[in-house]
Amino acid sequence: MTKGGMESVELFTTEGKGRGLKAQKEFLPGDVIFAEPAYAAVVFDSLTHVICHTCFKRQERLHRCGQCKFAHYCDRTCQRAAWLNHKNECSAIKRHGKAPSENIRLAARILWKMEREGTGLSEGCLVPIEELQNHVDSFGEEEKKELRADVESFLEFWPPHCQQFGMQLISHIFGVISCNGFTLSDQRGLQAVGVGIFPNLCQANHDCWPNCTVVFNNGKIELRALSKISPGDELTVSYVDFLSLSEERRAQLKKQYYFDCACEHCKKQLKDDLMLAVKAGESKPSADTVKEVIQLSKDTLEKINKARMEGHYHEVVKLCRDCLKKQEPVLGDTNIYLLRILSIASEVLSYLQMFEEAADYAKRMVDGYLKIYHPNNAQLGMAVMRAGVTHWHAGLIEAGHGLICKAYAILLITHGPSHPITKDLEVMRVQTEMELRMFQQNEFMYYKMREAALKNQKIQVMPEPSNENAPSLFHKKE
Repeated sequence: MTKGGMESVELFTTEGKGRGLKAQKEFLPGDVIFAEPAYAAVVFDSLTHVICHTCFKRQERLHRCGQCKFAHYCDRTCQRAAWLNHKNECSAIKRHGKAPSENIRLAARILWKMEREGTGLSEGCLVPIEELQNHVDSFGEEEKKELRADVESFLEFWPPHCQQFGMQLISHIFGVISCNGFTLSDQRGLQAVGVGIFPNLCQANHDCWPNCTVVFNNGKIELRALSKISPGDELTVSYVDFLSLSEERRAQLKKQYYFDCACEHCKKQLKDDLMLAVKAGESKPSADTVKEVIQLSKDTLEKINKARMEGHYHEVVKLCRDCLKKQEPVLGDTNIYLLRILSIASEVLSYLQMFEEAADYAKRMVDGYLKIYHPNNAQLGMAVMRAGVTHWHAGLIEAGHGLICKAYAILLITHGPSHPITKDLEVMRVQTEMELRMFQQNEFMYYKMREAALKNQKIQVMPEPSNENAPSLFHKKE
């Protein structure tokens, strides 16, 4: 296969796993294996007025389509670029009276493209849309009910003058969206803002310890190498966050993607011992005590979620502190329940500008993550960056600069030098390096200048804590 920039990969089929992708040449960490534009993509229903419908960037003020009053764009350039895909949608929304949900809009965009270009292999695609995996046969009753409702809504929205497609193909498209819809994030990669179909990326199989990662950058999906890849090696990505026990990851993959994960980390339950670690030494806690503390941690996480949803952040801090007091004598430094509480505590305390306490929790969180995650994991890089910024705000310039440098090294591989978040990090790295030099030359003067700067300029507030996790790879309902 050598179509549209895909010459460095080969499509292959294996018994049991179906199709997959293999490398045709050697790749080193950080190499872009391929970049793929969306076959079709839409902005989430809740963000249609704050995210550009062409480039998926978040903007303060967007131009609205004068015809349908629904689509929003950065400027005329984005609006013109969107017209081919928006033209049919625009008149259909006017005819229908309102815009339908994101799944209906995405299915309609896919079928309008098929109407324009015909079925079969599109330019640059390794597999036709009609042959993508849909898993409709594996749907449970609830999913079948949702599918029927989506098809019904779609038929109400689809204009009568457009090409009429059969029910089987329409159901297939909704199945593809359900199990192969890829999450698009905003320009900084921090929030999921839309969903798209990327036929080539869909061919990459899952591994809990993958050799590739995926990032949305400048309007395209990039498949990037995380480790050295030799010609003939299968290219894998992870559909789920690694920070869960192998049994939990397998259950999630089975429920959401309908397969049993047989990767080495799941088969051998690698890292599970670290994630369930208890305090070692003479006063090793009893099994009952451990069970009790883990149950308390689960209950606390539920209470925290409720308090966060209601914006009661001081209550969240109190819950975290109380839970940590119970966890610390019992759970090991890499235990996932301890790490989850440390992560929430550091994020919320940073938001509340209680930076010193936040920095202590963030440092412990990062130390645990470094023992569990792949060294080039994107989520690890983001967590290290957050910890670095927290230390910097706390006036702990040496540790802050060290963490920011570490995060920058990871994100150069996972996101690449041109990604907006890597560029932001480079600015922080230069700034903290300058401050560190000043600190090393004259500690007293450094703190005096810092104090004066903070008096004149209110410290930048950290973003409000969100209940959402980092954007996951595929847009799949839990």
